[in-house]
Amino acid sequence: MAKLYFNYSSMNAGKSTVLLQAAYNYQERGMNALLLIAAFDDRGGKGRIASRIGLAADADIFTAEDNVFDHIKSAHEQTPVDAVLVDEAQFLTEEQAWQLANVADQLRIPVMCFGLRTDFQGKLFPGSATLLAVADNLKEIKTICWCGRKATMVARLDANGRILEEGDQVVIGGNETYVSLCRKHWSRRELA
Repeated sequence: MAKLYFNYSSMNAGKSTVLLQAAYNYQERGMNALLLIAAFDDRGGKGRIASRIGLAADADIFTAEDNVFDHIKSAHEQTPVDAVLVDEAQFLTEEQAWQLANVADQLRIPVMCFGLRTDFQGKLFPGSATLLAVADNLKEIKTICWCGRKATMVARLDANGRILEEGDQVVIGGNETYVSLCRKHWSRRELA
């Protein structure tokens, strides 16, 4: 039976690396993994998933307006899809997260989503909230705070390295923009 998986963490835990490793494992066995990434996340290049350690792969892009079920079904009809791997799954809409559940249930294709649980203000992303509610399997990918404790939160930094408390929920960036912290240091706004 195909399942919907949600692998979540804070920033810099290696989510994209784990996704790319899974994609490579499917490819190595002669299987077809369909990779998806949000259109506006172009840090690795448009339609490209990239990890901080240098791994990368091409991916289909999705926007908030796309029906991901229809996209996957169409791709599957052209070339059988053995698994769907979604990077930056927090950017899915609630409806798209349900569409991925339908991919697992109706098309019987396993769907592995990788993304952030919460934003820099400690609020759930809509896609993450829905995946936490409907996924068959939840797995936390762990990373650490500067103090050595498990990091579960992410802080957004301004250009001077100070923690921001307000702003848009979505701002694309990497280490220059975000830092992962344990809940204690996130609450205290302590960077080290």
